Amino acid sequence: MKKILKILALLVVTVLAVFISIIAFSIFSISRSAGKDAKISMSLAGPEAPTLTIDGFTFRDLNKNGKLDIYEDSRLKPEARAGDLISQMTLEEKAGMMFVSMINMNKDGSISDKPSIKDPFSFAVPGTSTMIYQKHLNHFNILAGSGKREIALWHNNIQKMAEKTRLGIPVVIATDPRNHFSSNPLASMLSGDFSQWPEPLGLAAIGDSALVYRFADIARREYLATGIRVALHPMADLATEPRWGRINGTFGEDAALSAKLTYAYIKGFQGDSLSGNSVACMTKHFSGGGPQKEGIDPHFPVAKGQIYPGNNFNYHLIPFEAAFKAGTAEIMPYYGVPTGITSEDVGYSFNREMITGLLRNQYHFAGVVCTDWGLLTDTKMLGMTILPARARGMEKATPEERMLKCIEAGIDQFGGELVPEMLVSLVMDGKISEARLDTSLRRILKVQFSLGLFDNPYLDIRNAEKTVGCDEFIKEGELAQRKSIVLLKNISQNGAGFLPLKKGVKVFIKNIRPDIVTKFGTVVNKPGDAEVAIIRLKTPSQPLKGSGPLGRLFNSGDLDFKEPDLNEILDLMKKVPTVVDIYLDRPAVIPEITEAASGLLANFGANDEALLDVIFGNKNPSARLPVELASSMEAVRNQKEDLPYDSENPLFPFGFGLSYK
Repeated sequence: MKKILKILALLVVTVLAVFISIIAFSIFSISRSAGKDAKISMSLAGPEAPTLTIDGFTFRDLNKNGKLDIYEDSRLKPEARAGDLISQMTLEEKAGMMFVSMINMNKDGSISDKPSIKDPFSFAVPGTSTMIYQKHLNHFNILAGSGKREIALWHNNIQKMAEKTRLGIPVVIATDPRNHFSSNPLASMLSGDFSQWPEPLGLAAIGDSALVYRFADIARREYLATGIRVALHPMADLATEPRWGRINGTFGEDAALSAKLTYAYIKGFQGDSLSGNSVACMTKHFSGGGPQKEGIDPHFPVAKGQIYPGNNFNYHLIPFEAAFKAGTAEIMPYYGVPTGITSEDVGYSFNREMITGLLRNQYHFAGVVCTDWGLLTDTKMLGMTILPARARGMEKATPEERMLKCIEAGIDQFGGELVPEMLVSLVMDGKISEARLDTSLRRILKVQFSLGLFDNPYLDIRNAEKTVGCDEFIKEGELAQRKSIVLLKNISQNGAGFLPLKKGVKVFIKNIRPDIVTKFGTVVNKPGDAEVAIIRLKTPSQPLKGSGPLGRLFNSGDLDFKEPDLNEILDLMKKVPTVVDIYLDRPAVIPEITEAASGLLANFGANDEALLDVIFGNKNPSARLPVELASSMEAVRNQKEDLPYDSENPLFPFGFGLSYK
């Protein structure tokens, strides 16, 4: 038996060694190839753009021809400048502009041209010089980033590279939200030096459109200081299906509230019209991604479709109508299939009835329509597929067929894709006209010219250091975190209000930093020694079967606590009066915990000190639930995905919230 175990152990070690060797060789090969590719790409770089002085004005000679072209003249309207630039572009340059690729940056702000083991994401995208000089891309989605100074330095470095292209077309940087405090390490990683506010669901709990405008205005200033000019938000989706894993990015389930806050949000980022001080908003996910069957997100092939059992499709359009009224520059459709709504069950970006029929013709939207990320090709890393293409309804089609379908539907840009040569081939084969590309380019370039990027894309590094995460912005974000906390229960055994707690009490804690608690009370190690327990929880989640490793990044499944976790929580609550705080990235089902708690609060992205300020009375709670909390999972399963607040006998209804006075 011992010999067999030794042989098995040897086999396991051998297999692991071979696997590690293969990975190491792959990393070495990719890194070496990237280095060669970078040299080739950099050899394609031209000179920097000189300046021209005419009639007392200074202009950038972007195409280096010694004269002022229409597209270089900042005095002219964006439409005229766009038309002139399009007339000078090659087919390859046009195709490159219709892609928004993810991009990497080195931590010190230098250009990332070679992958590094220290940064696994660097293996997922080509080097920057390859994307700019060979693939002619100029729209990028930055993910992790670095410090504020380093991001600004990197932005200037990449704009200098873009200046050396044939036409000097500047780069446009986009990002997902960076200003929200979250317990999700992937989400909070984006925050970096930026001010941290509650998540959009928390802003909805406050319900103040003036505060949302202020938040957006502050985020705009921080984005501008670091060169980010397109916000891949807001989410105008409605949280009508409580199991959906993206609820924390919405303004809740009420269409009127969401519409009011979506309008304020866009105005705060863009102003009344796009200008050099604006950040363009890409509002998502048209026509509302909330009503996913059983809440399963369409990122994954196990999705069951976007459904409307309550015949409530038009309700989900209301926040988007507010976005159109606010002048949102761009729109992103979702992956989902609007099951039974149009003549063919394909995802929104493939659906001509949705994009051209509803969005363009009915709503007269004239801005940019960009697909969600990765509709055409599989997402790969080190040659391995980590996420299949999200081509819902078009899974059996080729990438070329998917691209053609999107173009015919009315799409302008492809998010998260890096295949401009595929678009060039479709034009060369006569399947798409070059004039059709020009139509999309006019929309895309109008945004770029309106933002002033062609005239001066460079940043003042000192301004980035001074603006991003300044004391004023940090304080306002901290205050908003406190305002967003909802008090759900405040009753002790004798019927009196249990909260706020008196300072100096003996506290047993769980999932909260002891050093923060010591500012308010004395931390003890055993529940029996405590006068009160304070515990922080978050809405339960289960891995989504069939979704692969990335599926674990999306919360899914049941919303109630299971054994043994539930029993452990309740056992503690039997030993000592307990204040429970729960992070609601989805609407948790907590009847047993509610019954046993002396105090119950809900947060939507708040740090420990913000929570304790409310618990100990430094801040009086005033927020209201932006979603209802169902009384059971049976009630959740029986509700209809497209209807708001429709579970039977909810534990806490939409809009519920208590105060101390």
